Amino acid sequence: MRKIYIFDTTLRDGEQSPGVNLNTKEKLEIAHQLERLGIDRMEAGFPAASPGDLAAVNAVARAVKHATVVGLSRARIPDIDAAYEALKDAQDPCLHLFLASSPIHRQYKLRMSKEEMLQTAEDAIKYARKYFSKVEFSPEDAGRTELDFLCQVTEMAIKAGASVVNIPDTVGYLTPYEYGNIFKTLKENVPGIERIQLSAHCHDDLGMATANALAAVLNGADQIEGTINGIGERAGNTAIEEVALALETRQDFFQAKTSLVLSEIARTSRLVSKLTGMVVPGNKAIVGANAFAHESGIHQDGMLKEKTTYEIISPETIGLKESTLVLGKHSGRHAFREKLQDLGYELDEEQVNAAFSKFKDLADKKKEVSDEDIRAFIEEKLVETEEEFKLETIYVSYGNQSTPSAKVRIVTLQGEVLEQEAEGNGSVDAIYNAIDKATGEDVVLSDYSIKSVTHGKDAQGEVHVVMNQHDVAVLGRGVSTDILEASARAYIDALNRLIEKRSSVSSTRRDKISLI
Repeated sequence: MRKIYIFDTTLRDGEQSPGVNLNTKEKLEIAHQLERLGIDRMEAGFPAASPGDLAAVNAVARAVKHATVVGLSRARIPDIDAAYEALKDAQDPCLHLFLASSPIHRQYKLRMSKEEMLQTAEDAIKYARKYFSKVEFSPEDAGRTELDFLCQVTEMAIKAGASVVNIPDTVGYLTPYEYGNIFKTLKENVPGIERIQLSAHCHDDLGMATANALAAVLNGADQIEGTINGIGERAGNTAIEEVALALETRQDFFQAKTSLVLSEIARTSRLVSKLTGMVVPGNKAIVGANAFAHESGIHQDGMLKEKTTYEIISPETIGLKESTLVLGKHSGRHAFREKLQDLGYELDEEQVNAAFSKFKDLADKKKEVSDEDIRAFIEEKLVETEEEFKLETIYVSYGNQSTPSAKVRIVTLQGEVLEQEAEGNGSVDAIYNAIDKATGEDVVLSDYSIKSVTHGKDAQGEVHVVMNQHDVAVLGRGVSTDILEASARAYIDALNRLIEKRSSVSSTRRDKISLI
């Protein structure tokens, strides 16, 4: 059974999704979970983009022990030097170089001839090999590059010292037949092709990213690049979980599989969704809420008689479990600890105590605490970290014949108590006006969304806000059974992130660059 390597770019291409901005702590949390998932290679970021991104890549490089850590670089010496600085502490570093190769990119973006493109790429690869034993080269927009020229580019990369050549369908333009044919042609016509690995990087602009990636596997690709939940630039990337389960479920057809720990897929998906604020659609393959739900009477009848009548994948395969252990306000610490273990969480004593306290508070508000409820507050911060502002109390006055007002009490990191009251067009607006007055921050709320974390009248609500201050944008999250409290917590969370980001990159503006 041929092994397919998995190259995860959630921390780089995934973070290029509009509105997503992960701080270093969040990148580290995702990186550790990707290790548990068994990712072979993870692209931690683009070090030359900003000092902040360089520092984040370096933090991931130092923390990751069981996967190759990759840094992205343009075919420029300063970029390569920045990547070396970021990755020098990694146990297994790799540089990912790219330079566009298609006619449209050569003419309008690079303003280079074929010969100039080849020479620039060759010089960059040779320079990179002085510092990196592993170099992956990507001819950006390979999918729209002349096939004979792509063969030349690949041959050049092999001779220059690349260990992996990636073939990106940068704009999601190709059909599976066309994309697969590129790999077949390279395998048959490029001298020395057996000395390297060929990689597939697909975008989902026409909804064919997963199909194209699998077509590449059928035609000799050794590595698939993608992201968790398929997030990424524009319509996103190949969803790693879809490729992994397709290869696992149809081993008879593909004769290839990954070495991922499939039971970690659901947990990884939830974490990425939580930290990026990108909600997984209910009908999303493999990890959507409805992926293992059956409503039709005919389907239910079939499932009761034999699950495989309507399920080709069992929920246990990706780490989902049904539990009959009901938790409520009378449950003790021992039962709660057993539930945490059953859900796959390994927490230290301090985290268990913090989680148990949150559980007791929630159990007083709900008749029954579900698995989803537990996941919601476990995946929030369990141990309080130092934050500039902490919401202590909130009071809201509302009537349909009066102007809504809110009063908030906020405690600063230095222990100062801030109390303010304000009116607004609605209860949430009043709360946010009061917080603005208390903190003295001048911000613009550019997005506000609510979703139900659990079910029923006493369900927990999750609020996401996007806040802007000048050219800085941040995301905030808050969870509570009271949607007004969740709204306030999300706003305070965003303010704290804004202050953290403002202090760490006060002299640097992070520009998201559209890359492969």
